[in-house]
Amino acid sequence: MTENIPVQKARRKAPHWGLIAAAAAVILAAGAYYWTLSSSRESTDDAEIESHILPVSSRVAGQILEVDVDDNQHAQKGQLLARIDPRDYQVRLDQARAELDAARAESERASADAARAKQLFDKDNISKQVYDKSVADADVMKARAELAKKQVDAAELDLSYTDIRAPEAGKVTKKSAELRAYVQVGQPLMAIVTDDVWVVANFKETQLTRMRPGQKVTVEVDAFPGHEFKAHVDSIQSGTGARFSLLPPENATGNFVKVVQRVPVKIVFDEPIAKYMLAPGMSAEPTVYLK
Repeated sequence: MTENIPVQKARRKAPHWGLIAAAAAVILAAGAYYWTLSSSRESTDDAEIESHILPVSSRVAGQILEVDVDDNQHAQKGQLLARIDPRDYQVRLDQARAELDAARAESERASADAARAKQLFDKDNISKQVYDKSVADADVMKARAELAKKQVDAAELDLSYTDIRAPEAGKVTKKSAELRAYVQVGQPLMAIVTDDVWVVANFKETQLTRMRPGQKVTVEVDAFPGHEFKAHVDSIQSGTGARFSLLPPENATGNFVKVVQRVPVKIVFDEPIAKYMLAPGMSAEPTVYLK
């Protein structure tokens, strides 16, 4: 019994080469799978939802008589958002139209005088000087009538600006228009966030080697965990984000330290997203499939 103990201990200490080989194979397979997976896609968490944000401002001065929308309300293109008191602009339009009627009457009278002067001049009954003056007077009156017509057009345009309408379909945000408030020309009243949204992803420049427009993308949005939005690469900006910043870095001065730059990539959704509240500034994590 005592002689078999060392042999048994030796057997327990003997390495299990089969298990080691199997573990090594699993590790190699996992490494190969990870390398294949990582080399066929690129992802980043430096991305966010973007949209067109259209400022709505007053193009004429006046007192607000109506505010027809609320914050975060969806508005259709051309929908009335607010109305400025139109009475002053209606009076100006009526005055311009009266001046136009008078100018046209004067132009017609001057044209008739010039026609009669032409007949008298052909019969040598008036001098060339008198005839030229009548023609010139007719031209002046015609020009005044055209100017009066332009003033009517301008007055009609100003009157139309008293109705403030949505430039595009979208949600009303940052509404500052209040009933009976007096607004100036160009004063911001609200903003429209359009229904057209996309993703801007800031990929490292080293990730762009095989990235091309049209490649498939899946997008995860923090607000909707577990859902992958289908999308594709629309375009890649021609320049890094730092290059278009307010104060671009000047590498020609001082000590240079190489930093991996990031390039904005525009990603467009392929599926309907109307039922999801995707708003500008929301965090996103896109994955581009490099095929």
